[in-house]
Amino acid sequence: MRWAVCLLSVPCLMGLAPLRSVMRADEPQAAEAAAAFRNQVAPVLARYCTGCHGGAKPKGDLALDGYKDAQAAEKDRETWERVLGMLELGEMPPKDKPRPSPAELEQLTRWIQASLAKTDCSGDKNPGRVTLHRLNRAEYNNTIRDLVGIDFHPADDFPSDDVGYGFDNIGDVLSMSPILVEKYLAAAEQVVEKAIVADAAARQPVKRFEAKELTGGDRLGPRVMVSKQEAWAEYQFPKDGQYSLRVKAFAGKREHPPRLSLRLDDREVLAADVTETKDNARAHEVKLDVPAGTHKIVVSDAARTAPAGNGDEKGSLLLVEFIELRGPIDLPASHRRIVTCEPSGERSRAECARKILGDFVPRAFRRPATREEIERLVKLVQLAEQQGDGFERGIQLALEAVLTSPHFLFRVEADPEPGDPSGVRALDDHELATRLSYFLWSSMPDDELFELARRGELRKDGVLDAQVRRMLADPKAHALVDNFAGQWLQLRDVAKVNPDADLFPDFDAELRDAMERETELFFESVLRDDRSVFDFLDADYTFANERLARHYGIPGVRGSEFRRVSLAGTPRRGVLTQASILTITSNPTRTSPVKRGKWILENILGTPPPPPPPGVEELDTSKEAMLKGSLRERMEQHRSKPMCATCHARMDPLGFAFENFDAIGAWRDFDGSFSIDPSGSLPGDVKFQGAAALVDLLKTSRRTQFCRCLAEKMLTYGLGRGLEPYDRCAVDGVVASLEENDHRFSSLVQAVVHSDPFLLRAAKGDEK
Repeated sequence: MRWAVCLLSVPCLMGLAPLRSVMRADEPQAAEAAAAFRNQVAPVLARYCTGCHGGAKPKGDLALDGYKDAQAAEKDRETWERVLGMLELGEMPPKDKPRPSPAELEQLTRWIQASLAKTDCSGDKNPGRVTLHRLNRAEYNNTIRDLVGIDFHPADDFPSDDVGYGFDNIGDVLSMSPILVEKYLAAAEQVVEKAIVADAAARQPVKRFEAKELTGGDRLGPRVMVSKQEAWAEYQFPKDGQYSLRVKAFAGKREHPPRLSLRLDDREVLAADVTETKDNARAHEVKLDVPAGTHKIVVSDAARTAPAGNGDEKGSLLLVEFIELRGPIDLPASHRRIVTCEPSGERSRAECARKILGDFVPRAFRRPATREEIERLVKLVQLAEQQGDGFERGIQLALEAVLTSPHFLFRVEADPEPGDPSGVRALDDHELATRLSYFLWSSMPDDELFELARRGELRKDGVLDAQVRRMLADPKAHALVDNFAGQWLQLRDVAKVNPDADLFPDFDAELRDAMERETELFFESVLRDDRSVFDFLDADYTFANERLARHYGIPGVRGSEFRRVSLAGTPRRGVLTQASILTITSNPTRTSPVKRGKWILENILGTPPPPPPPGVEELDTSKEAMLKGSLRERMEQHRSKPMCATCHARMDPLGFAFENFDAIGAWRDFDGSFSIDPSGSLPGDVKFQGAAALVDLLKTSRRTQFCRCLAEKMLTYGLGRGLEPYDRCAVDGVVASLEENDHRFSSLVQAVVHSDPFLLRAAKGDEK
């Protein structure tokens, strides 16, 4: 039947007619901007910048000498974003070059900010658009869990998702390969087989052991007498589930009634006095959960009394006619959840199929289903029955078609109508509910979101904010830890590091797991407790168990359970001094100030350095070189080369601040035989001494850069696309919301959800 499923799940290609969004500026403003560029900006660029960033081979591939006028400059927004970032951090011009006066720097910065703001925020909105978004592996697994209700992770066997802009939920890079199509088909079959029991006979098998089939006990005609010994049978239970065990027995003519005891293996599951005679014998029944496998069913008489010495048996006498079992009698919760209608006759089978699919398909497609979609699936159920399969098997096949449909595998958002002059439309409530749920839960909307979307109430005053608060409090928000924090902080790399076992014998799987768990629990505490995002930089607490606390030198922590611990009196603060981050930014044999500095630039300050030029020599790490000087001294020689100096001047001071932490994050005072010098300076000759001082500087003098970096990361993750220059206003709005709300984590999320790129969709998103 797979061919029928495939026919129902082939995606259609829709021709789109994107409209160009037009930005407007009135003529007086344009004239003023042109004069400012000609009289103030161009002279500063010529005096301080174009000597390096000009000509045939501009440094850093950044050319600033090709702008004839303001209009030409304003079109190149990506370049000015880079320039503004350098100026705000004080990194350009370099210290050994002439630097503009404060007044010149201010007028250049002001012009760039005004130009970007004018281009981005005036005129028609351009919220961009997200490419047709395939569910990534985490989203697929979570969606199956919430849609079908089974604990199953079929996507673990899928090919790895590509990463773009630091995340694996970016629509532009989530391609569909032939092997992935095969994986989807196989996964759909596995999911429906686990979720729905198709064979009615397998659902309700009956096994009866007649008296003659029982082992043990004395024969009394066609029955077994078990007063003096046991009778038993063995049965292979086909699967886990609830079973009914029934024993038909009666009492012989004796003074005392027998007491029936029924055991499953060594566990008594039923005990009852038997007063019935052979004329009114009845079956005694018990229902119990039985794991799959072979089990021994034992009947005995618990009242066993020895016969009187004169031959007059005054004891009990139990006679057994049969043992019968049925089950599993309780269908899986997933089956009961999906198959909500049992056909009672031929006329009702189509009705039941419509009811089942009418409930399932809108949840799977995350939007109302059309009548035609439901009817095509009902025909698939009928086709299965015509070929001799049962009703439940037909439902399985219909669900396979749903789970391989592009409407399930992709998050589909329609473009604005071609006749819309703005080229922009608001997402409908179902699309918004879907964006929201995959942002916070990496999964489909729940019933409450679906109901709000159905009633069109998601955008009502206060509703969206209330839903964000509810969703962040839900356990499913742990997806932000796994998928946002796991990629922003690069925690997924912890599993890949392999420190040299000879140099770091303390590193083992237990410590690796503890490192990763610490950062996960820390991020989750900021989320759950709605703490300030600056806790990521300078929190004076963390989470540790005995293994990690011993690694950190924190006393008084016992056992494998993680608990919140104070960092007072220790050199550690925030995530930058957590062993997970320090280890993934090290080499197997030593620390790497370059990697650590680069990590801070990328993930804390949002100003990643360019890739190294080709042909750069690696640092000499031979034993002979290590004896000649400290790592700092050897790196100073390395970066003295002109082609290396600029980038290393940005990265190395940040990385050297953490040199007191070795390659697995343990504290040290010496690097071999050399004392460690953790001092450094930021652009603008702002000096610091060690990790704690640098963290303080990042929180004070670089706080805006950190907030902006975090806003960009969260917006990128929430949208599932890379940010463009026209997203600057949205980022500004998120940063402003953080500042207005004490930098609470929830305000970061709320601001992303309320941003234009999150709520709107443009016909075309690449306008520059």
